[in-house]
Amino acid sequence: MIEMDERKHFLKPEQEVRNYFLALQFLEEKAKKKEQFSKKLILDVQKYVEKGASKEKIGLRGAMPPGVLFAVYDSQTGNPDYIPPEYCDIPELLDELVEYVNITNDHPLIVAAVVHYQLVTIHPFEDGNGRTARLLSGYILDINGYGFNGIGSLEEYFAYDVNEYYESIQMGLPALYYSGRNAPPHPEVWIKYFLRMVLLYSNKVCELSENSCEDEIRDSLSYLKGREKELLLFLIKKYKGEFTPIEVSREIGVTNRTVINRLSVLAKNGFVEPLMVNQRIRSYELSDFARDNEKVIKKLIHKT
Repeated sequence: MIEMDERKHFLKPEQEVRNYFLALQFLEEKAKKKEQFSKKLILDVQKYVEKGASKEKIGLRGAMPPGVLFAVYDSQTGNPDYIPPEYCDIPELLDELVEYVNITNDHPLIVAAVVHYQLVTIHPFEDGNGRTARLLSGYILDINGYGFNGIGSLEEYFAYDVNEYYESIQMGLPALYYSGRNAPPHPEVWIKYFLRMVLLYSNKVCELSENSCEDEIRDSLSYLKGREKELLLFLIKKYKGEFTPIEVSREIGVTNRTVINRLSVLAKNGFVEPLMVNQRIRSYELSDFARDNEKVIKKLIHKT
């Protein structure tokens, strides 16, 4: 549960998690409206990511004091790992990125990879660049129908091997932005890595979804007795459209009343749907739930 009390003081790790959650909520609302990618959207996301930070850490970075180099430094050696573009070039670089996103015919997966790379590489903020980049690449996936419907986050896959993540995004180029990172000769290095992470996470989401669906079906089947399960299997095998209790009773050799009672239980648990005429049940058909999950239903019934 994310603590929503604005007045409460949070430790830095707690604040980062809370901010990330708030940024996700913000982008979910924007995605519902299919809001266009823009410089304002970038700035708003970073504002959420850095909520509670000092004023200078929110918004585009400015000029450094004389003799001070703005760079991403190696925590062990203190040497600069990456020297981003000058602050004065940032607005134009962001404008170019926004224009690309909104006019390109590239596949949305490629666009998401480019957004991620460019925001990390332009490094427009003093802090929160990586989180902002990852959130906004996810936003591009969401508004184009390639999101993960709130199941976890692609971010955890980037975190599995942080060294591979940084090596892929750096592409073996010099530390200075103007020495190649502004126009990488082999962008496919990063794009292939990004797409591989999307594929891995997509497989995980599919697996989670299938397991969740199987649990739901197992739960519904638990309310059926043996004869009701047998009837369900028969209906799945025999009927693709409407059927009446009387024709089913003739097929399986039991009374019409027995079939009606069993169909009532199947309907109650979402496996069949009654078709009404003048407020009376005329016939039945398999529900979309049963049709969509035929294989799983058969597998689970055969196991019992």
